[in-house]
Amino acid sequence: MSIRHDQGIVLRGYPFGEADRVVVIVSPNHGQVRAVAKGVRRTKSRFGGRLEPLTHVDLVLYQGRNLATVTQVSVIEAFPRLRLDLDAVMVAGAMAEAVGKVVMEEEPSHRVFLLLLRGLRALEEGAGGMDLMASFLLKLSEAIGQAPALEHCAACGARNRLGRFSMAGGGLICEGCDAGGTFRLRDGLTEHLVRLSAADLSGFTSRDSKLATDAVGLARRFVEYHIESGLSGLAFGIGRGTR
Repeated sequence: MSIRHDQGIVLRGYPFGEADRVVVIVSPNHGQVRAVAKGVRRTKSRFGGRLEPLTHVDLVLYQGRNLATVTQVSVIEAFPRLRLDLDAVMVAGAMAEAVGKVVMEEEPSHRVFLLLLRGLRALEEGAGGMDLMASFLLKLSEAIGQAPALEHCAACGARNRLGRFSMAGGGLICEGCDAGGTFRLRDGLTEHLVRLSAADLSGFTSRDSKLATDAVGLARRFVEYHIESGLSGLAFGIGRGTR
């Protein structure tokens, strides 16, 4: 048992007892952390609204036998746009869900934490749309060591005759390595995915809605396949990215 000081982003929370709430936080140093915020559901809680989902906070935690307890909290970034813009909060919620599926407890996660922070800041600055979500998912897959091969064959490294995509194979597959279970991408989608995987998260606006929908659909399916879990926040209005 110990006291520790850390920063984190609140992913979600759920009721615990009559007046408490367990908050689920992703931190750069300790990965996913579950901590009890005592009395937070009371009207006059000393924590106020500082532990709302999608808030970047500075925390002091007392680590108990099973759960940590929040003893102090201050807001670093509140991201007020995410409380007002429905589209932005939906994208932010999907980002938080994806992060919650890949970050383990007590596993340092600097890269994933910073990726989520950059995503929330981009949304706060007015970016949004399917392209931002697709880029986030592609970068998340890279951060966990599962980036799709988009410019060469995932099996042999060849850079020509890249006609089809394999979820199990890890990306594009050349004709010589295609053993089945692959599918063809729509025209222009491969190039779009390459741009999204290399681009910075800030400043995204979706210009081609169909291509953007296909991109996030493929990125979603790829991440789901490799983490072996669905992303319910992206379960509607998403294209398949195939033809």
